Amino acid sequence: MARKASGKPSARGGSGQIRIIAGDWRGRKLPVADLPGLRPTSDRVRETVFNWLAPYIPGARVLDCFSGTGALSLEALSRGAKEAVMLEMATPAVKTLKSNLSLLKADNGQVMGTNTLQFLSKPCPEPFDVIFLDPPFRQGMLEETCRLLQDNGYLHEQTILYIEVEKELNPLPIPQDWQLLKSKQAGQVSFNLLSV
Repeated sequence: MARKASGKPSARGGSGQIRIIAGDWRGRKLPVADLPGLRPTSDRVRETVFNWLAPYIPGARVLDCFSGTGALSLEALSRGAKEAVMLEMATPAVKTLKSNLSLLKADNGQVMGTNTLQFLSKPCPEPFDVIFLDPPFRQGMLEETCRLLQDNGYLHEQTILYIEVEKELNPLPIPQDWQLLKSKQAGQVSFNLLSV
């Protein structure tokens, strides 16, 4: 979940780790790459989101675009997702994600060190059940990401999407036929659950 903060990077200890909230790895604390603007989705927001996602996660194939800290993918795997593919461009974040998967012995997690938009521009052989979208804030990447997901076979008729964006991005620049199921705000963040 890489996202660019508009202010300075957090102070020492501010975002140095994530905590798995529930599931097999409940309470596990894992390191986060020390990168400016890299912030995990807060515990409070994640708890709400995974309450929303509870019916969809067990056995799901998960795609985590702009993975960053991997907080959403790791939470999904902890709660019974079948597999998770994490897309992340920043090399230090990729290294930390791979290390955390190794620590957890999670061989059903895969980290792709790649530009998300370039990755999504290629056809997908098998669609995903749950997709996390948390693009860097205020860089206008959501609309193109959604278009690529739709055009290149990443979605099926029951795919559920979680979208986390800056709260001023309203309405969401998403395909017309996507349906907003739930939406909330916390601080500067808008978080949304959608179906296709």
